[in-house]
Amino acid sequence: MPVVGLVAVLLLIWEGSKVLFGISDQRLPHLGDIVTTMFTRTQGGNGPLLLVQMLINAWATLRVAMGGFFIGGLLGFGLALLFMRMPILERGLMPYVIGSQTVPILAIAPMVVVGLGRMGAEPWVAKIFVAAYLTFFPVTIGMLRGLRSASPQSLDLMRSYAASSLQTFWKLRLPASLPYLFASLKIAASASVIGAIVAELPSGSSEGIGVMILNAAQFYNSRPPALYLAILVAGLIGVVFYGLVALAERLIVKR
Repeated sequence: MPVVGLVAVLLLIWEGSKVLFGISDQRLPHLGDIVTTMFTRTQGGNGPLLLVQMLINAWATLRVAMGGFFIGGLLGFGLALLFMRMPILERGLMPYVIGSQTVPILAIAPMVVVGLGRMGAEPWVAKIFVAAYLTFFPVTIGMLRGLRSASPQSLDLMRSYAASSLQTFWKLRLPASLPYLFASLKIAASASVIGAIVAELPSGSSEGIGVMILNAAQFYNSRPPALYLAILVAGLIGVVFYGLVALAERLIVKR
């Protein structure tokens, strides 16, 4: 009910702002026009519904985001383990890990796409690489914080039982880190979708919600609702991916 109520409030704000401020349909179309656009046919009336085409391209973007999420998550997990075991590496490499996220993704994505393309890589490889680039950082920071969250008393207890480092990791550090890990994975899920969409823009891809956004922007003057629909679908991808991670957290993490 809170979600439904919030959506209803947002819809009222959308339509109310048009009435109160006199915003033209060219700048902010009516919600009814967006719904109508969803059920128009593409390719001059001979193609599938625009909504169906949007969902097909959304699935293409979600696949890339999941691939980048998986690779970036593994990289972040591995870096966190490495930094925990070897603090000297953390002091040496962490500034570069942080610095990697200060470079705008819009500057990195074209270089990655063009560079990997010249090496003969498939376009989806570059898109997954960009998505993983945005994913590994929050996982690294969150997992490292989680691995160090075990209380000194708990660590002393494990040592009193003569537990090995591996046993301490599996029975204490890893379970204690799960809330931190999933908190970072939620951020990484949204970041991977952003990376996948941004990587679609310079890659000349034929599928993906980023391609739909570009196409809709080219015809914005004649069909403003199509661009808003593409943006809403892009947001829906992030919400769905976040929800999947949140569901996994509820199933795995014991409160």
